[in-house]
Amino acid sequence: MKITDRSDLWWKTAIVYCLDVETYMDWNDDGCGDFEGLAHRLDHLAELGVTVIWLMPFQPTPDRDDGYDITDFTGVDPRLGALTDIAEFTRTARDRGMRVIIDFVMNHTSDRHPWFKSARRSLDAPYRDYYVWRDAPPKKQAQTVFPGEEDSVWELDERTGQYYLHSFYRHQPDLNIANPAVRDEIATTMGYWLELGISGFRVDAVPFLIEPPEGVDIGDPHELLRDLRRFLQRRSSEAVLLGEVNLPYEQQLDFFGKQGDPPELTMQFDFLGMQALYLSLAREDARPLAEMLAARPQLEPEAQWANFVRNHDELTLDKLSDAEREEVFDAFAPEDWMRVYGRGIVRRLPTMLDGDPRRIRMVYSLLFSLPGTPVLFYGEEIGMGENPEQQGRMSVRTPMQWTGEPNGGFSRAPTRRLRAQPPSDGYAPEHVNVEAQMHDPESLLGFIRSLTRRYRSSPEIGWGVLDVLPSGQDAVLAHRITADVGRFVALHNFAPTPTIVSLDLGPVAPDSQLSDLFRVDRFDLDEQGRIDVHLDAYGYAWFRVVEPGDRRLT
Repeated sequence: MKITDRSDLWWKTAIVYCLDVETYMDWNDDGCGDFEGLAHRLDHLAELGVTVIWLMPFQPTPDRDDGYDITDFTGVDPRLGALTDIAEFTRTARDRGMRVIIDFVMNHTSDRHPWFKSARRSLDAPYRDYYVWRDAPPKKQAQTVFPGEEDSVWELDERTGQYYLHSFYRHQPDLNIANPAVRDEIATTMGYWLELGISGFRVDAVPFLIEPPEGVDIGDPHELLRDLRRFLQRRSSEAVLLGEVNLPYEQQLDFFGKQGDPPELTMQFDFLGMQALYLSLAREDARPLAEMLAARPQLEPEAQWANFVRNHDELTLDKLSDAEREEVFDAFAPEDWMRVYGRGIVRRLPTMLDGDPRRIRMVYSLLFSLPGTPVLFYGEEIGMGENPEQQGRMSVRTPMQWTGEPNGGFSRAPTRRLRAQPPSDGYAPEHVNVEAQMHDPESLLGFIRSLTRRYRSSPEIGWGVLDVLPSGQDAVLAHRITADVGRFVALHNFAPTPTIVSLDLGPVAPDSQLSDLFRVDRFDLDEQGRIDVHLDAYGYAWFRVVEPGDRRLT
């Protein structure tokens, strides 16, 4: 089926931007970001080329896990605004060509949620079965998600004498998805936000969400995802489920939905590709990433990979071997504070690459050229760094840096009152901010804007089929994406030395050319589709194969 026949699948060529309302823009100067401040920064996002704003949790919370410990799934934290604010923000964003998706965190609640407060009153409390209880922890326990911070996934509730399950922190008791009432609450919550104009959900920790309690047979746990997808399609044909599924590819396919079964998740993050990228960067060798991309399954048109450089949590390396992980640690996290849970890094890309603009731009060029939908974490567009003085994963969740003023223009509150502190090193707001880059086409912000424009005018990237091409150079990744509208080719050099790539695209029509998508140059291909391409140190190139008679603007 042609691309034009599937224009309703807007997310196939979207550009997703993840942000935390409380660290984005403070409009009432209380030290915490808010929806009013975010609304005043929609121009920045529109000019950047963003088409989807992904909001991290904004619901009421004790804030012991950066908002992921929720006490009311249908509310708004009063520090950030009110329901009317999010409804107005969503409408305004849509007017600017941007949809809004939100984090969906219903694998657990805060221990201060009314459900759990009721559940722990007695063994027969009304909401007791909303959670998972045992008289004693199983002898064989699942490993905690946060080693070093939690030593068990079971916690004793002294009042009732039973233990409750918490796959994450002890103040985040797991919901019991075997309970039909809990499943109804999940669907009701989704429907509530859809009515307020939300276009989809980033589903947190999906394997934990659908995993039934130990010893409980609920049949196929994937039926929950199928039910949610069916519900979503009934309520909003355009809405999506973007899943966090950090598993091997063959297991990820199950979360899209097996062939012949109803669909499950719409999109999933490519954690394996991301981890292979950092191994390639550490080695200055494109082969680990090339091998991973070659192994990545081709999806049905109604599904999509979401590509990312880093997300809002630690940069996880858990799917690398121990030796590979140590290579990446040695290259990009040599100090203890830079590492977390023995598996991840709490730094942003520019600091890991020593601020080298060539490598930084090469990585973002690669992000936007890979088949799938690119996802940016706020501040990436200007090259923000982390604050080592913020503990753990909070080091990358610092306030957005708008100007070189105190607090980076995020807030006029005293610095001590800020939700988080900006860095004070070479990545401090006086050195890295939006205002300094917004009118400079040579800045990183200008470069990211150019990438979003080229990506949006290259539907092959979102729709096409990937081929990893032989480049003849260990340090060079060459890939082609083929769709019914044409063929896209990209080259990326992971090495600090320039090189010449002998590119072989296979037979092409006579007089075919390669059109450079960042310049006005065209290069002739011979009839076997061969050409030599020069790449600078850490260089990159995007091309389109143009055949005679092709009238498409390039």
